[in-house]
This record gives sequence, C-alpha cells and structure tokens, in this order.
Amino acid sequence: MSRRRIAQAAILYAMGSLGYCLLELFWRGYTHWSMVVTGGFCFVLLYRMDGDFAGWPLLWRCFAGATAATAIEFSVGCIVNLILGWRVWDYSGMPAQLLGQVCLPFYLLWFLLCIPVMEVTGRLRRLFYGRERGKAL
Repeated sequence: MSRRRIAQAAILYAMGSLGYCLLELFWRGYTHWSMVVTGGFCFVLLYRMDGDFAGWPLLWRCFAGATAATAIEFSVGCIVNLILGWRVWDYSGMPAQLLGQVCLPFYLLWFLLCIPVMEVTGRLRRLFYGRERGKAL
C-alpha cells in the first residue's frame, strides 16, 4: 500500500472516529473509547462500500451500509458487552433486538445516517481521486 493510500485511510479513520464520537456525545451524552475505534473502522468500510457499489442506487447502498454497520456493532457488542462485560450499551429493552447488542430501530437509524455518509464519502473520493465513485483505497 502506498504512502498516499495509508494517509487517506488514516484521514478516513480519524474522521469516522471523531464523527461517531461526536454523534454519540450528542445522542447519548457520553461515549466509550471502544466506540471511537469502531466508528473509525465503520467509516472506512462505508467509504469502501460506497465506491465498490457505485452503480447501485443510493437506497441500496444505504441498505448495504446499515447492514455492515449493524454487523460490526453486533460483533463489537458481543466482545465488549457480552465477553468483557463492559456494559457499553444494552438494547435488551428495544424491539426486534438480538442478544441486546443490535435492534431494528438502530438499524433504521444507521440506514438514515448512511444517506449523508454516502454523500460525504463521494465528496472525499472526488477530493482524493478526482472522481465520485469507483474503486479506491
């Protein structure tokens, strides 16, 4: 991987980490360091997915993004909440939940959040590569 791509990945990761941390602070009033790490990873993945699925309509890219983010949230939740017992979050009281780690309302929220995220990733791709969609990073 070239230095340029490493720098771009670091920028994307930092943006996702900071963005998700701020989103959680606004939404819940607090966050956990594990969510900062997870947010960065999710943003890099959503950036990549937006490029890989360039031919898909926005709503399908948002569906794929929400599904990926929810899968990451479930994986991280199983580790930090169920295995390590850190109690970062618990969706047990929410409708359509799975082991208290993910639930339908937050999946739908991820879907809606993917709409502006896909716009941002497209703009970043134009900034990095001079094109809107397509494989990069």
